[in-house]
Amino acid sequence: MEFGICNLSIVPVRREPSDTSEMVTQILFGDHFTILDKKEQWVNIHIVFDDYSGWVDEKQFTQVSKEEFDLLNGIQYITLNVNENVCFERKDYFQICVGSVLPDYNGSIGKIGDKSYQYDGHSIKIGELSIEDKLTKTCMNYLHAPYQWGGKTPFGIDCSGFTQMVYKQFGIFLKRDAWQQADQGNEIKSINASDCGDLAFFSKDGKITHVGILLNDEKIIHASGKVRIDKLTEDGIYNEELKKLTHQITSIKRLG
Repeated sequence: MEFGICNLSIVPVRREPSDTSEMVTQILFGDHFTILDKKEQWVNIHIVFDDYSGWVDEKQFTQVSKEEFDLLNGIQYITLNVNENVCFERKDYFQICVGSVLPDYNGSIGKIGDKSYQYDGHSIKIGELSIEDKLTKTCMNYLHAPYQWGGKTPFGIDCSGFTQMVYKQFGIFLKRDAWQQADQGNEIKSINASDCGDLAFFSKDGKITHVGILLNDEKIIHASGKVRIDKLTEDGIYNEELKKLTHQITSIKRLG
C-alpha cells in the first residue's frame, strides 16, 4: 500500500478522475491518506481524517513512507489563524488555512518527507482547545464564508464542511456529509434541552440534506448561501430576510 500527504494549501478531491468532475471535498495542508488506485495522472485516495474517498491530481500531493504515515496518525498541531504563511526550506512561501494540520511540528519547525517547513502562526495540539470557551469564536472565523459545494475553508465551504472543520479544531472528528454526521453523537429530544455546540439536522423528501451548529436554543450558525446566523424554531430554520422557514428540522445531536 502507498501513502500520501497534502503539501499544498487546498487541494480539490473529485468524484471522478477529471479536472471537470464534481469536487466532493477538499484536503488541506497536512491531511494524510492512503492511495487506493491510479489512472494516468489521477490518484484515488482514502482520507484518514474523515474516512472519505475521491480523486486527486498526482501533482498536488507528496508520497510518504509507511513509517511517516504511522507517525501522522499520532497527535498533531492544528492551525487556528484564518490564513497564515508556511515556508518550506526558508524560501517557498504560501498561505495555509485555519484547520490545517502541522505534521511533525515542534511549535515552530515541522517536516514533511525530507523537507522542513516553518509556521509562526497560532496553532495548538489537536484536542487541547476548550469547546466551552472557544466554540462560538471558532464558528465566527467562518461567518459570511461563501457557500461552496465540497468546500472546507473560510473562502468557500458547505454545510457539513463547516461543522466538520469547526469540530476538527477541538479534536472531534466528524464524517464528511450531513447524512453521515447525523449518525454520530447522542440525540437530544427538543430544542429546549439543547446546548451551544449541538448539531441540528434538516431533511428534504425524507433525506438528511443540511446541518448547522446551535449557538443557543434560538440561534443557529450554518452554511446556506454563506455561513450565516438564523433563528431556530421547533419547525426548523427561519430566515428573517426571506421571512420564511427554509429548512425543516429532523434531529438534534450532542457530540462528546
